[in-house]
Amino acid sequence: MDSHPLHEEHDTGSFESHFRDPAFAAEAPLAWLLGQRLEILDALRGLLSGGQATARLRLWVFLELAALPQGRLQREDLNQLFFSLKPEALDATLKRLRDLDLLIWDATAQDYHLSALAQQLQGMLAPLARSAGEDDEMAAMLAQVAGAQALGLSDAGQIQHLHAQLARRYDEFADVIASGSEARLRDAQPRFERALQLVERAGEALTALIRGDHDDPRLEHEARALGRGQARLLSMASQFTRALQQADRRRITLGSTGITSSDVRQWLQTRGDLHELLGEALSASLHPVFVSGHELVDVAEAEFDRDRPDPERAQGLPPAAQAEPGTLEALRMPEELEALIGQLARWAEAAPSGEPPAARPVTDAVLGGRYAQAAYRMQLLPLLGDAQARALRGLTGDLARSPWHAALQPALQPAQDPYVALISAGTLEPDSPDEPHA
Repeated sequence: MDSHPLHEEHDTGSFESHFRDPAFAAEAPLAWLLGQRLEILDALRGLLSGGQATARLRLWVFLELAALPQGRLQREDLNQLFFSLKPEALDATLKRLRDLDLLIWDATAQDYHLSALAQQLQGMLAPLARSAGEDDEMAAMLAQVAGAQALGLSDAGQIQHLHAQLARRYDEFADVIASGSEARLRDAQPRFERALQLVERAGEALTALIRGDHDDPRLEHEARALGRGQARLLSMASQFTRALQQADRRRITLGSTGITSSDVRQWLQTRGDLHELLGEALSASLHPVFVSGHELVDVAEAEFDRDRPDPERAQGLPPAAQAEPGTLEALRMPEELEALIGQLARWAEAAPSGEPPAARPVTDAVLGGRYAQAAYRMQLLPLLGDAQARALRGLTGDLARSPWHAALQPALQPAQDPYVALISAGTLEPDSPDEPHA
């Protein structure tokens, strides 16, 4: 039995009978084009009619036959190709293909061959023979448009469908950016980068299509609309990057451990038993038990009466009292921050007179001590040269006013440290003498 049975609807009239005005059926360009390809529509209906299992069998046999590099096939060749099928199943499938004029039996040569209609239908069903992947539909349509443009066979309907795909991708990524969710942004980032790569690789063909001379005004109109859709998707790259940066700024570091809220979220997503993390904390609710209820009520009434103000007796301010001596304790910044500021100052002072100090690798300023200390120093590097942080008072502002800036690279390098295995590659470079520090 099929897992999802489909009930075939019987036609109750002509195609035009479904319209409010039968004339509308002839005015729609796409409906008119479909009316010119009724033989393919009938072949597709016959191939996929019935239950899911039967349609799947017919489709598999048809695609296997269409993929054979042989123009003519003997019945023995079919028996060897489909040896795993039961004879009655193979005979029923071949009969359906012959009834649909997809498989032609030549009585003179005593062999089979595929018809021209079967070749057209195989071109439509070819994407089903590829393994599923992300953005397969848009990739296939981009390849079709680029190939059609190279062969001079561009079609306005094909370009319109690709434009619709780009518009749907744009709306999908716009919703992700508007949500501000780091999880959704991270999940959508590979698909967004894949979409940009596909559009950029097909950019040359799309540009030639837009700039080409076409006799069909509808083709030129759809080509220009496709170019605008391509530009919209490419311009979204800066918005997507900015949304990721905002998500990074909202990330919270838990103490001095180096663990961030993103790490905690990813770890929780890998747990399939979140309810077990609470243990028995919510297994029973609290029920207060009052042993002496009447006594508690009496005491409460006495307290209310005692604290109730007497309107007949004026109550003035309490007498002055000398404040007890005390000390004001200020929170001290971590020692690593002060040590980093001193180290940058020593590097600047060690430079020859009149010459800027030499650039230093990031490892010289970050590594040293435990992993938590190295992670804390690594998080301080973006403050170097930050315009807003320079206006602050204290050690944070002193670090931002240091004449250095970090130049990090999108790569990792091994670290010769017992607590850190890999670290971001980069250097600490001195600021230009002409650059203001105030």
